[in-house]
Amino acid sequence: MTALSRELSAIAGRAFVEEGLSPEFGLVKASDRPDLCQFQCNGALAAAKKGGGNPRALAQKIIDHLKGYSIFTKLEIAGPGFINMDLADTTLAARAAALVKDETLGAPTSGAGRTMVIDYGGPNVAKPMHVGHLRSAIIGDSLKRLFRANGWNVVGDIHLGDWGLQMGQLISEVGLRGLAPVYFDEAFTGPYPDESPVTMEDLEELYPAASTACKADPERLELARKATAELQLGRPGYLALWKHFFTVSETGLKREYASLGVAFDLWNGEASVDPLIAPMIEDFKARGLAEMSEGALVVKVAEPTDKKEMPPLILLKSNGSVNYETTDVATIIERVRDQNPDLILYVVDQRQHLHFEQVFRAAKKAGLSGKAVLEHAGFGTMNGPDGKPFKTRAGGVMKLFDLIAMANDEAKKRLTEAGIGADYPAEEQADIAQKVGIAALKFADLANYRLTDYQFDLERFTKFEGKTGPYLQYAAVRIRSILRRAAEEGLIGTEPVVRSVEERALVLQILALPDAMEAAEEKRAPNILCEYVFTLAQAFSRFYAEHHVMSEHDEELRLARLGLCGLTLDVLVKVLDLLGIEVPNRM
Repeated sequence: MTALSRELSAIAGRAFVEEGLSPEFGLVKASDRPDLCQFQCNGALAAAKKGGGNPRALAQKIIDHLKGYSIFTKLEIAGPGFINMDLADTTLAARAAALVKDETLGAPTSGAGRTMVIDYGGPNVAKPMHVGHLRSAIIGDSLKRLFRANGWNVVGDIHLGDWGLQMGQLISEVGLRGLAPVYFDEAFTGPYPDESPVTMEDLEELYPAASTACKADPERLELARKATAELQLGRPGYLALWKHFFTVSETGLKREYASLGVAFDLWNGEASVDPLIAPMIEDFKARGLAEMSEGALVVKVAEPTDKKEMPPLILLKSNGSVNYETTDVATIIERVRDQNPDLILYVVDQRQHLHFEQVFRAAKKAGLSGKAVLEHAGFGTMNGPDGKPFKTRAGGVMKLFDLIAMANDEAKKRLTEAGIGADYPAEEQADIAQKVGIAALKFADLANYRLTDYQFDLERFTKFEGKTGPYLQYAAVRIRSILRRAAEEGLIGTEPVVRSVEERALVLQILALPDAMEAAEEKRAPNILCEYVFTLAQAFSRFYAEHHVMSEHDEELRLARLGLCGLTLDVLVKVLDLLGIEVPNRM
């Protein structure tokens, strides 16, 4: 189903063609002044400026062509040559009726025939997830859902950090403590035990201890670096330990992400590209792109137009080990080989932008990216009341598990205060609180443009009024309750009608969904969907406040309004799903 704005643009475009001008001047968008008109075309101003004519005179010619279409009830010139448009209520109602029959609710098909790989994980093996992993997971998951809904073939990859110094720190710590001597016995030929010598709880204690020791003692750090290099060179005992670390960590990470409602298609780590690194390095050398610098093998990626210093990308450290710059370039090779993507999107902290610029330039220099566009969709930080990245009260980094528990507890408190679900079974109460808590976290994050920082305020996020996730959940549940009551009375909604200001505003907002989805994709900005769905909920609230639905005496009108309620609910639930927010059956 073609978006209404696109259909109007096509009509206006034909009018410009009839005047000997490009159809591109016919672009029609929703008006930013809905009190003046529903839609607006500003092409006459641009076309006249380009051709040297009078914009108002050209606008009048375009209007004369558009008058031949019965869908318009208002066509007028505003300002220096803007064309204001209003549509007939019957046209809006017909479009709404068509949308009811469209399973995609008018979703754009911008991704048809295209593939995207989205990288939105990045936690390190053997480390517990913390609040720093929240934004990547929430924003990335929403973008994955959005692109997929818009017709893209989307592959989500967690891209675990499992091949760097932290592995050497852990291995050496296990060795120093004598926890699993068989893995350090170079004479042992295997097989190694199937059961891991360490648990996730062990890793959570071992890694901080090892990291602290390495920072304090240069000799201890050198031991970790040596273990890292030997792991990457394939020492059997170290590889066996690494596999245990990976397996134990993967179980815990899947549990953490599942509690957020976030999933991945691929659970690859940096180590998955290890076989590609040696031939990749040889290729860089053969092309004359790699050179030695202070004992390290580097690729110069600076360009004459750079206004800031652009350091070279390090392919091999002076001790022969690789770093995450190396593995990120190799990962591009892997993704191009396995997925043949049109776009590889990295949803990673904006503070890593320089790193990705180096990686992208190196990959393009060597012709490794194929047809794929390489793009970094960065994001800002979640801050505490002091304006600095969010910490625990003790000043430490908060585990993600603890943050989610805080959100659930606050949600329970809010539900109790509102008297919601007091007579529900305990299991259902817990389920609702969990959904509300996660909605509060996700919407608070996604409602901000991803590059902006925002302040964490759980009390505000969990309110059932204002621009919050719980408010939108409650709005959807309220509509669901109306429809449930109607079904119990044997009433089924019919095609919506538009007979009032409130119905018109609600239908116009519903019909704007394809535009919101397209804009959110284009700008990689879920906040556009947040604004859209909040405006939709407000429009429904005004409609419901001014109109009888179940108590309407006119049977035909009552069923039509129930149909409008049903369509509104479908759109609300769809957009909330794009944001990764689940709506409880009742509240």
